[in-house]
Amino acid sequence: MARLSAVLLAAAVLVNAAPSLLPRQTISTLSTAQISVFKPYTYYAAAAYCDPAKTLAWNCGPNCQANQGFQTVASGGDGSGTQFWYVGYDATLQSIIVAHQGTDPSEILAWATDAEFVLDGLNSTLFPGISSSIEVHSGFADEQAKTAADVLAAVKTAISKFGSNQVTIVGHSMGAALSLLDSVYLPLHLPGVSFKSILYALPRVGNQAFADYASTGNTVTHINNMEDPVPTIPGRFLGFHHPTGEIHIQDSGAWESCPGQDNDDDRCIVGDVPNIFDGDVSDHDGP
Repeated sequence: MARLSAVLLAAAVLVNAAPSLLPRQTISTLSTAQISVFKPYTYYAAAAYCDPAKTLAWNCGPNCQANQGFQTVASGGDGSGTQFWYVGYDATLQSIIVAHQGTDPSEILAWATDAEFVLDGLNSTLFPGISSSIEVHSGFADEQAKTAADVLAAVKTAISKFGSNQVTIVGHSMGAALSLLDSVYLPLHLPGVSFKSILYALPRVGNQAFADYASTGNTVTHINNMEDPVPTIPGRFLGFHHPTGEIHIQDSGAWESCPGQDNDDDRCIVGDVPNIFDGDVSDHDGP
Protein backbone atom coordinates (compact mmCIF):
# COMPACT_ATOMS: atom_id res chain seq x y z
CA MET A 1 0.00 0.00 0.00
CA ALA A 2 2.89 2.38 0.79
CA ARG A 3 4.40 1.62 -2.59
CA LEU A 4 1.08 2.25 -4.34
CA SER A 5 0.66 5.55 -2.50
CA ALA A 6 4.12 6.69 -3.55
CA VAL A 7 3.48 5.77 -7.15
CA LEU A 8 0.11 7.50 -7.17
CA LEU A 9 1.62 10.61 -5.59
CA ALA A 10 4.16 10.82 -8.40
CA ALA A 11 1.41 10.22 -10.94
CA ALA A 12 -0.71 12.92 -9.36
CA VAL A 13 2.01 15.48 -9.88
CA LEU A 14 2.87 14.42 -13.42
CA VAL A 15 -0.19 12.79 -14.94
CA ASN A 16 -1.07 15.86 -16.95
CA ALA A 17 2.37 17.42 -17.17
CA ALA A 18 2.27 16.90 -20.93
CA PRO A 19 0.93 19.92 -22.82
CA SER A 20 -2.56 19.79 -24.28
CA LEU A 21 -2.48 17.64 -27.38
CA LEU A 22 -5.67 19.00 -28.91
CA PRO A 23 -7.55 22.27 -29.11
CA ARG A 24 -11.10 22.20 -27.83
CA GLN A 25 -13.31 20.42 -30.32
CA THR A 26 -17.03 20.03 -30.73
CA ILE A 27 -18.51 17.84 -28.00
CA SER A 28 -21.81 16.16 -28.86
CA THR A 29 -24.41 14.72 -26.49
CA LEU A 30 -25.74 11.22 -27.20
CA SER A 31 -29.48 10.73 -27.44
CA THR A 32 -31.36 8.20 -25.32
CA ALA A 33 -31.62 5.94 -28.37
CA GLN A 34 -27.87 6.13 -28.99
CA ILE A 35 -27.11 5.31 -25.35
CA SER A 36 -29.45 2.30 -25.39
CA VAL A 37 -27.34 0.67 -28.11
CA PHE A 38 -24.59 0.06 -25.54
CA LYS A 39 -26.81 -1.78 -23.03
CA PRO A 40 -26.21 -5.39 -24.17
CA TYR A 41 -22.46 -4.81 -24.41
CA THR A 42 -22.40 -3.41 -20.88
CA TYR A 43 -23.87 -6.66 -19.60
CA TYR A 44 -21.39 -8.67 -21.67
CA ALA A 45 -18.48 -6.77 -20.13
CA ALA A 46 -19.91 -7.33 -16.64
CA ALA A 47 -20.43 -11.06 -17.29
CA ALA A 48 -16.68 -11.45 -17.84
CA TYR A 49 -16.26 -11.20 -14.06
CA CYS A 50 -18.08 -14.55 -13.68
CA ASP A 51 -16.39 -17.88 -13.16
CA PRO A 52 -15.72 -19.54 -16.57
CA ALA A 53 -17.82 -22.56 -15.60
CA LYS A 54 -20.80 -20.24 -15.20
CA THR A 55 -20.19 -18.32 -18.40
CA LEU A 56 -19.73 -21.58 -20.30
CA ALA A 57 -23.27 -22.50 -19.23
CA TRP A 58 -24.32 -18.82 -19.50
CA ASN A 59 -25.64 -19.01 -15.97
CA CYS A 60 -24.02 -16.16 -14.05
CA GLY A 61 -27.03 -14.26 -12.77
CA PRO A 62 -28.49 -10.97 -14.06
CA ASN A 63 -25.53 -10.15 -16.30
CA CYS A 64 -26.21 -13.31 -18.30
CA GLN A 65 -29.99 -13.17 -18.05
CA ALA A 66 -29.96 -9.75 -19.71
CA ASN A 67 -28.67 -11.33 -22.93
CA GLN A 68 -30.66 -14.53 -23.11
CA GLY A 69 -30.00 -16.69 -26.13
CA PHE A 70 -26.27 -16.04 -26.10
CA GLN A 71 -24.35 -19.19 -27.01
CA THR A 72 -20.95 -19.62 -25.39
CA VAL A 73 -18.20 -21.27 -27.44
CA ALA A 74 -15.33 -21.25 -24.94
CA SER A 75 -14.21 -19.65 -21.69
CA GLY A 76 -11.14 -19.76 -19.48
CA GLY A 77 -8.85 -18.11 -16.97
CA ASP A 78 -8.72 -18.50 -13.21
CA GLY A 79 -9.41 -14.94 -12.08
CA SER A 80 -6.03 -14.53 -10.40
CA GLY A 81 -3.00 -15.62 -12.42
CA THR A 82 -5.02 -15.29 -15.63
CA GLN A 83 -8.05 -13.04 -16.12
CA PHE A 84 -11.35 -14.75 -16.99
CA TRP A 85 -12.43 -14.57 -20.63
CA TYR A 86 -15.15 -15.99 -22.84
CA VAL A 87 -16.19 -16.13 -26.50
CA GLY A 88 -19.67 -16.79 -27.89
CA TYR A 89 -22.36 -15.67 -30.30
CA ASP A 90 -25.31 -13.30 -29.98
CA ALA A 91 -27.90 -14.01 -32.68
CA THR A 92 -29.81 -10.79 -31.99
CA LEU A 93 -26.72 -8.65 -32.51
CA GLN A 94 -25.49 -11.06 -35.19
CA SER A 95 -22.04 -10.81 -33.67
CA ILE A 96 -19.43 -12.98 -32.02
CA ILE A 97 -18.61 -11.56 -28.58
CA VAL A 98 -15.13 -11.64 -27.03
CA ALA A 99 -14.89 -10.52 -23.39
CA HIS A 100 -12.12 -10.17 -20.80
CA GLN A 101 -12.44 -9.82 -17.03
CA GLY A 102 -11.43 -6.60 -15.31
CA THR A 103 -10.20 -6.06 -11.78
CA ASP A 104 -10.93 -3.81 -8.81
CA PRO A 105 -9.80 -0.15 -8.84
CA SER A 106 -6.91 -0.51 -6.37
CA GLU A 107 -5.39 -3.35 -8.38
CA ILE A 108 -5.67 -1.65 -11.76
CA LEU A 109 -4.25 1.59 -10.34
CA ALA A 110 -1.27 -0.34 -8.98
CA TRP A 111 -0.85 -2.30 -12.22
CA ALA A 112 -0.99 0.66 -14.55
CA THR A 113 1.37 2.87 -12.53
CA ASP A 114 3.89 0.25 -11.36
CA ALA A 115 7.36 1.51 -12.29
CA GLU A 116 8.43 -2.04 -13.20
CA PHE A 117 6.16 -1.94 -16.25
CA VAL A 118 7.45 -0.07 -19.29
CA LEU A 119 6.47 0.66 -22.85
CA ASP A 120 7.71 -2.20 -24.99
CA GLY A 121 7.28 -3.47 -28.54
CA LEU A 122 4.63 -6.06 -29.36
CA ASN A 123 5.47 -9.75 -29.70
CA SER A 124 6.22 -10.30 -33.39
CA THR A 125 4.73 -13.81 -33.34
CA LEU A 126 1.41 -12.66 -31.90
CA PHE A 127 1.43 -9.39 -33.84
CA PRO A 128 3.10 -10.18 -37.18
CA GLY A 129 3.97 -7.20 -39.33
CA ILE A 130 3.27 -4.60 -36.65
CA SER A 131 5.62 -1.62 -36.77
CA SER A 132 8.40 -1.56 -34.18
CA SER A 133 7.32 2.02 -33.40
CA ILE A 134 4.18 0.65 -31.73
CA GLU A 135 4.77 0.10 -28.02
CA VAL A 136 2.44 -0.95 -25.21
CA HIS A 137 2.38 -1.38 -21.44
CA SER A 138 4.46 -4.53 -20.93
CA GLY A 139 2.23 -5.82 -18.11
CA PHE A 140 -0.93 -5.62 -20.21
CA ALA A 141 0.89 -7.24 -23.14
CA ASP A 142 2.10 -10.13 -20.97
CA GLU A 143 -1.41 -10.71 -19.65
CA GLN A 144 -3.00 -10.63 -23.12
CA ALA A 145 -0.41 -13.12 -24.38
CA LYS A 146 -1.54 -15.72 -21.82
CA THR A 147 -4.92 -16.17 -23.51
CA ALA A 148 -4.27 -14.95 -27.06
CA ALA A 149 -4.03 -18.37 -28.74
CA ASP A 150 -7.09 -19.75 -26.92
CA VAL A 151 -9.18 -16.67 -27.70
CA LEU A 152 -8.18 -16.79 -31.37
CA ALA A 153 -9.04 -20.49 -31.59
CA ALA A 154 -12.44 -19.85 -29.98
CA VAL A 155 -13.22 -17.00 -32.39
CA LYS A 156 -12.29 -19.23 -35.34
CA THR A 157 -14.63 -21.91 -33.98
CA ALA A 158 -17.45 -19.38 -33.57
CA ILE A 159 -16.96 -18.07 -37.12
CA SER A 160 -17.16 -21.60 -38.48
CA LYS A 161 -20.11 -22.63 -36.31
CA PHE A 162 -22.31 -19.56 -36.72
CA GLY A 163 -21.17 -18.29 -40.11
CA SER A 164 -20.61 -14.79 -38.76
CA ASN A 165 -17.87 -12.41 -39.81
CA GLN A 166 -18.78 -9.78 -37.18
CA VAL A 167 -16.79 -9.70 -33.92
CA THR A 168 -17.38 -7.34 -30.99
CA ILE A 169 -14.73 -7.16 -28.27
CA VAL A 170 -15.76 -5.90 -24.82
CA GLY A 171 -14.16 -5.40 -21.45
CA HIS A 172 -14.04 -3.26 -18.31
CA SER A 173 -10.97 -1.89 -16.53
CA MET A 174 -8.03 -4.25 -17.06
CA GLY A 175 -10.38 -6.28 -19.24
CA ALA A 176 -10.75 -3.22 -21.46
CA ALA A 177 -6.97 -2.99 -21.82
CA LEU A 178 -6.74 -6.67 -22.78
CA SER A 179 -9.64 -6.26 -25.19
CA LEU A 180 -7.99 -3.26 -26.85
CA LEU A 181 -4.90 -5.41 -27.43
CA ASP A 182 -7.17 -8.14 -28.84
CA SER A 183 -8.64 -5.53 -31.20
CA VAL A 184 -5.17 -5.21 -32.74
CA TYR A 185 -4.21 -8.88 -32.43
CA LEU A 186 -7.27 -10.67 -33.82
CA PRO A 187 -7.58 -8.81 -37.16
CA LEU A 188 -3.98 -9.72 -37.98
CA HIS A 189 -4.97 -13.40 -37.94
CA LEU A 190 -8.53 -13.14 -39.27
CA PRO A 191 -8.58 -11.22 -42.55
CA GLY A 192 -12.02 -10.46 -43.94
CA VAL A 193 -13.64 -10.31 -40.50
CA SER A 194 -15.21 -7.06 -39.23
CA PHE A 195 -14.23 -5.95 -35.73
CA LYS A 196 -15.39 -3.32 -33.26
CA SER A 197 -14.55 -2.79 -29.60
CA ILE A 198 -16.77 -1.36 -26.85
CA LEU A 199 -14.71 -0.78 -23.74
CA TYR A 200 -15.43 0.60 -20.29
CA ALA A 201 -13.03 2.41 -17.89
CA LEU A 202 -10.12 1.86 -20.27
CA PRO A 203 -6.67 2.74 -18.90
CA ARG A 204 -4.09 3.97 -21.39
CA VAL A 205 -2.46 0.96 -23.04
CA GLY A 206 0.22 2.18 -25.42
CA ASN A 207 2.18 4.99 -27.00
CA GLN A 208 1.09 7.48 -29.65
CA ALA A 209 1.81 5.05 -32.49
CA PHE A 210 -0.35 2.41 -30.78
CA ALA A 211 -3.16 4.90 -30.15
CA ASP A 212 -3.06 5.96 -33.79
CA TYR A 213 -3.11 2.34 -35.01
CA ALA A 214 -5.98 1.39 -32.67
CA SER A 215 -7.92 4.45 -33.87
CA THR A 216 -7.80 3.37 -37.51
CA GLY A 217 -11.30 3.02 -38.88
CA ASN A 218 -12.85 4.47 -35.69
CA THR A 219 -13.91 0.99 -34.55
CA VAL A 220 -13.05 1.54 -30.86
CA THR A 221 -15.45 3.14 -28.38
CA HIS A 222 -14.28 3.62 -24.77
CA ILE A 223 -16.75 4.82 -22.17
CA ASN A 224 -15.65 6.61 -18.98
CA ASN A 225 -17.88 7.19 -15.98
CA MET A 226 -17.82 10.57 -14.21
CA GLU A 227 -14.59 11.05 -12.18
CA ASP A 228 -13.18 7.53 -12.55
CA PRO A 229 -9.37 7.99 -12.27
CA VAL A 230 -8.47 4.76 -14.11
CA PRO A 231 -8.80 6.20 -17.66
CA THR A 232 -6.21 8.87 -16.74
CA ILE A 233 -3.42 6.33 -16.15
CA PRO A 234 -0.66 5.64 -17.03
CA GLY A 235 0.14 9.32 -17.47
CA ARG A 236 0.77 11.03 -20.77
CA PHE A 237 4.10 12.20 -19.36
CA LEU A 238 5.20 8.54 -19.59
CA GLY A 239 4.37 8.44 -23.30
CA PHE A 240 0.94 6.77 -23.06
CA HIS A 241 -2.03 7.92 -25.15
CA HIS A 242 -5.66 6.93 -25.66
CA PRO A 243 -7.16 6.10 -29.06
CA THR A 244 -10.09 8.08 -30.39
CA GLY A 245 -13.65 7.07 -29.50
CA GLU A 246 -14.11 8.44 -25.98
CA ILE A 247 -17.59 8.79 -24.48
CA HIS A 248 -17.70 10.47 -21.08
CA ILE A 249 -20.67 10.06 -18.73
CA GLN A 250 -21.25 13.33 -16.85
CA ASP A 251 -22.38 13.74 -13.23
CA SER A 252 -25.73 14.78 -14.70
CA GLY A 253 -26.05 11.42 -16.47
CA ALA A 254 -25.52 12.92 -19.94
CA TRP A 255 -23.23 10.98 -22.28
CA GLU A 256 -20.83 13.21 -24.22
CA SER A 257 -18.89 12.10 -27.29
CA CYS A 258 -15.36 13.53 -27.11
CA PRO A 259 -13.56 13.75 -30.47
CA GLY A 260 -9.84 13.20 -30.85
CA GLN A 261 -7.37 11.54 -28.51
CA ASP A 262 -7.14 12.57 -24.83
CA ASN A 263 -9.45 15.52 -25.41
CA ASP A 264 -8.77 17.98 -22.58
CA ASP A 265 -12.19 19.66 -22.61
CA ASP A 266 -13.61 19.55 -19.08
CA ARG A 267 -16.52 17.47 -20.37
CA CYS A 268 -14.03 14.70 -21.20
CA ILE A 269 -12.05 12.56 -18.77
CA VAL A 270 -8.68 14.36 -19.11
CA GLY A 271 -10.25 17.73 -18.39
CA ASP A 272 -12.63 16.40 -15.73
CA VAL A 273 -9.90 14.57 -13.79
CA PRO A 274 -6.77 16.73 -14.26
CA ASN A 275 -5.16 15.16 -11.19
CA ILE A 276 -5.52 11.55 -10.12
CA PHE A 277 -6.55 12.63 -6.63
CA ASP A 278 -9.43 14.57 -8.19
CA GLY A 279 -10.81 11.20 -9.24
CA ASP A 280 -13.28 9.03 -7.35
CA VAL A 281 -12.64 5.28 -7.48
CA SER A 282 -16.29 4.64 -6.60
CA ASP A 283 -17.10 5.81 -10.14
CA HIS A 284 -15.01 2.98 -11.61
CA ASP A 285 -17.83 0.44 -11.63
CA GLY A 286 -20.08 2.61 -13.78
CA PRO A 287 -23.47 4.26 -13.23
